Amino acid sequence: MGPSIWQLLIVLVIILLLFGTKKLKNLGSDVGGALRGFKKAVKEGEQAKDEKIEESKQANVIEGEVTSSETEKDKEKEKV
Repeated sequence: MGPSIWQLLIVLVIILLLFGTKKLKNLGSDVGGALRGFKKAVKEGEQAKDEKIEESKQANVIEGEVTSSETEKDKEKEKV
């Protein structure tokens, strides 16, 4: 079984007495800032991934154009 609500409250009071509310407030702000930074980094990583996918699609289109022009040349050769 886990700790009861009273045991958790006692631990919370002891932590408040040891560290004080000011240090805990600063700790909360630091943790919040770290989480925001992590989310921002993940978002930027996804955007970079999407950009790479778009670049590869554009590269495929260029390759497709070269291939299609080659097939047109082959068709012209067959006509002759």
